[in-house]
Amino acid sequence: MRMGAKGKPFYRVVVKEKRSKRDGKYLENVGTYNPMTDPSTVDLKHERIQYWMSVGAQPTETVASLIKHNPVQTEEEKIASVDARAAKVAADKQAKADARKAEAEAKVAEANRIAAEKAEAERVEAEEKAAAEKAEADAAAQAEADAAEAANVETAPAEEAPAEATTEEDKPASE
Repeated sequence: MRMGAKGKPFYRVVVKEKRSKRDGKYLENVGTYNPMTDPSTVDLKHERIQYWMSVGAQPTETVASLIKHNPVQTEEEKIASVDARAAKVAADKQAKADARKAEAEAKVAEANRIAAEKAEAERVEAEEKAAAEKAEADAAAQAEADAAEAANVETAPAEEAPAEATTEEDKPASE
């Protein structure tokens, strides 16, 4: 039998005539099922369920599944079971949080790596540009030196000719 507000179901496990409506008259309430809690809460009266099944009651597929997955337990076992489910849920939440944190750290590390690679590429590019500028400046200086040397070579033979004309014999003997 469905209970609860729209979008917030809560069920009663009841024994009723097959011909009665879903939420109609029932013979006995034998348990509850709340799928909205985390984990789902199932509370069954197993002795009464066994009695009704022994006199011919047929459980629906859903109720049969609830009975199968929630065996007869003492109060201590029920509490331990609920605690274990709650611990499992908490562990799952913690694992998801750890996974999200690791993913965020991986994204940050990836961003840092990309930034470092970009900085390295810019540094290499700047070094290559500086080397190219230096090579260009060296080439310009070499061309300038070659031009100056060529100018000196053209003027040097005219100046050297009179120097060669002077020989040791022409020098005054002041010694």
